[in-house]
Amino acid sequence: MSFPLYAPAEEHDLLRETVRALADEKIAPHAAAADETEEFSWDVYKALVSSDLHAVHIPEPYGGAGADALATVIVIEEVARACASSSLIPAVNKLGTVPLLLSASEDLKSRYLPAVASGEAMFSYALSEPEAGSDAAAMKTKAVQDGDDYVLNGTKMWITNAGVSEYYTVMAVTDPSAGARGISAFVIEKSDEGVSFGPKEKKLGIKGSPTRQVILDNVRIPADRMIGAPGTGFKTALATLDHTRITIAAQALGIAQGALDYAIGYVKERKQFGRPVADFQGLQFMIADMAMKLEAARQLTYHAAAKSERAMNGEPQKDLTFLSSAAKCAASDAAMEITTDAVQLLGGYGYTKDFPVERMMRDAKITQIYEGTNQIQRMVMARQLLK
Repeated sequence: MSFPLYAPAEEHDLLRETVRALADEKIAPHAAAADETEEFSWDVYKALVSSDLHAVHIPEPYGGAGADALATVIVIEEVARACASSSLIPAVNKLGTVPLLLSASEDLKSRYLPAVASGEAMFSYALSEPEAGSDAAAMKTKAVQDGDDYVLNGTKMWITNAGVSEYYTVMAVTDPSAGARGISAFVIEKSDEGVSFGPKEKKLGIKGSPTRQVILDNVRIPADRMIGAPGTGFKTALATLDHTRITIAAQALGIAQGALDYAIGYVKERKQFGRPVADFQGLQFMIADMAMKLEAARQLTYHAAAKSERAMNGEPQKDLTFLSSAAKCAASDAAMEITTDAVQLLGGYGYTKDFPVERMMRDAKITQIYEGTNQIQRMVMARQLLK
């Protein structure tokens, strides 16, 4: 009996080769400098745009490449292997636009998605607040209707690519008496009067991607910039994360792969006691464990991506929430372990900025925290299993 091999299609493998070649040539050489200067790399952005890899998930009707969820994962993974900060360009463009793809009117999609597809604009996602992190429904940002407009006031925190993105999906309370069902989603433009940004956060890793507060001070926008119906914003936010946690898993896989590849190259070259340290069984076991954890996380992530693609195409997937949380959690935990072991394998050199693994270890840490901490992911998974 014949059945299709459980594996990415040939097109996915070709895509990986294309992205890896671009990443090795145009992205990896900038990674250390972006980390050092803490500046967003517009050169990398232009390189991704010119190869149409900056927002591959945007559907073809809006001028995008129409890549499926697995293809998007592969792009993010391969960019992250070279530079985690740069992988936030395709990842956050997806995070910011999935709410529109899931819930927005055709008019709103046609208005905002083509600019992202062409590379004219990036799209960020503004859910968290200083007092509303894991408990996102506790947000205080308000949107009050005034005639044909809404007026927004509040502060959003930890917003990736804030200040460089042109557009923002912003969650705000429209009905304070309704709890999570009183939250609505809006598109805010950087140029809207009353929009400003806090100073750049000084971070452990992903320093080449700015993280800032988005401050909304009497920002007046037309009511037709609401994404979906009033009160559906929080539901849209949670549905979005079911798809985009998988992109964080992809980022973690890429960081881990970069660290593993570098460590393998190093232990084959480095000699102690008259032979390469790769000959020592203790180190061989470490390398084997690193590769095993990485491959397990990758298969789980690709499986989740396949489910995400089906769900996006209108086929309900009962286990998508569980699988996306599991993929994000497993891949980020694996990335932290693998990058830490890579530093160990390089010994004293691993602890210096002359080698990339210390940066990869710092970059890996955030994947256990953002888009829902791994403690929250475990709660989400348990809830899915026990309901």
